[in-house]
Amino acid sequence: MACAEQPKDVTAKDELPPMYPDYTDVTIPKNIAPLNFLLRGDFEGIQVTATCGDKQMQVTERGGAIRFDIDEWKDLMQHSAGKSINVTVTAKTGGKWYAYRQFAWHVTKDTIDPYLTYRLIEPDYEVWHNLTIRERCVESFDERVISDYNLVDNRCMNCHIYGNQDPSLSMMYVRGEGGGAILNRNGRLSKLGIKTDDMVSGSVYYGFSPDGRYIAFSTNIIIPGFHSMPKKRLEVFDTKSDVYVADLEQNTIIECPLIADSTVLETFPVFSPDGKYIYYCAADADPIKRNDITALQYSLVRIPFNTKTGTFGEKTDTMKIPNHQERSKVKGQSSKSSVCHPKISPDGRYLLYTVAHYGTFPIMHPEADQQIMDLKTGAINTLDIVNSAKSDTYHSWSSNSRWFVFASKRDDGLYGKPYFCYIDVEGKAHKPFVLPQENPEFYDNCLKSFNAPELGRGTLPFDAMDISRVMKQDIITMKKK
Repeated sequence: MACAEQPKDVTAKDELPPMYPDYTDVTIPKNIAPLNFLLRGDFEGIQVTATCGDKQMQVTERGGAIRFDIDEWKDLMQHSAGKSINVTVTAKTGGKWYAYRQFAWHVTKDTIDPYLTYRLIEPDYEVWHNLTIRERCVESFDERVISDYNLVDNRCMNCHIYGNQDPSLSMMYVRGEGGGAILNRNGRLSKLGIKTDDMVSGSVYYGFSPDGRYIAFSTNIIIPGFHSMPKKRLEVFDTKSDVYVADLEQNTIIECPLIADSTVLETFPVFSPDGKYIYYCAADADPIKRNDITALQYSLVRIPFNTKTGTFGEKTDTMKIPNHQERSKVKGQSSKSSVCHPKISPDGRYLLYTVAHYGTFPIMHPEADQQIMDLKTGAINTLDIVNSAKSDTYHSWSSNSRWFVFASKRDDGLYGKPYFCYIDVEGKAHKPFVLPQENPEFYDNCLKSFNAPELGRGTLPFDAMDISRVMKQDIITMKKK
């Protein structure tokens, strides 16, 4: 800004700037939106200089907030792909200018999928209230609503998922009377009743097969409950749950007794990228009968599935996780870990999942962490550079298997925000960064949690009005095969 004061008589400070969000020494894709930020404290002016070789971008502003010009930013990103940008922050406080220690932005040639969907929800004790599902372009600050509570009679809406990060294939669920699973195939929306009379509930969690014909889903009776301990807010858990597969071409439901066992809680099904297996989480239902939810320990299980014949294999396989006895972040808590939210990278190499002390609702568990299993070697990466002292979970992969996004409550333990993490070709995780916003103060003023973020390769071919119209259509019922 030309009228902003230029630094003079600058004193060097051997410390990083008090930046929020923390964008110091992060790895970013070349197609990410500008990392606008602010400085915490009373600042009268700020100047940022970002340099890569002979290319430099400099911004000077009044106050302590920086907004980069998006065209200049994109030019710098393209120039810096595969290189590092050195960043110097100089700021005025108390009438004096200080230059903070330099840090870097490491820019990768590996892009991230350009669109992100998420559910905005209040992190309180209500079951739901004023929900919206939104789509954001991560290359800019463009955002739009793809499902709005005002247009679906304030019903609860399950999170939106893609098939293979493909915007032409996706699904979400609108609950309540007249609701159903909303399937998007090339922009044509239909309302499906993915339920039979003997199921414990309608469909809840989903995972598409690679060819898009099948979708694995769970049926769950989900119960919220309050803790008697003041340090714990809310617990959500399943009292019953099973896993099935729906054939979206034949409108039939395929059942397998091995994964619809009343003595076992099965949930979070996903197909492997080659379509040969369905991975899910399973726990003995006995702790529910004993009213001891802290004993709900979910394991990672898989079962073969033949996408050519639409049939299950004859036995299940429990995946061996060497550090299933994970160290505890909370002194005195059980060190056992419960596994949930398995997601396999599109290249089939890595299995990303969440571990917590118990149960399947880690967003309310501050000890919840993410881990990656190398499916080729069996090695476990505990992702120490990624995890925080608060809940880190609800992740999804980018289509090139180099990035994943997850919801983290690391700032205040209450509001979840979408963070991106780079996994390089060696399988090494890099320091994550939060979704950039046009207004650097956005997260300070946002009173919604970003829930279950999902990456997509393009913009969705429908909007909130389309969802409203399909809700008025007759439901397509499915029958058991």
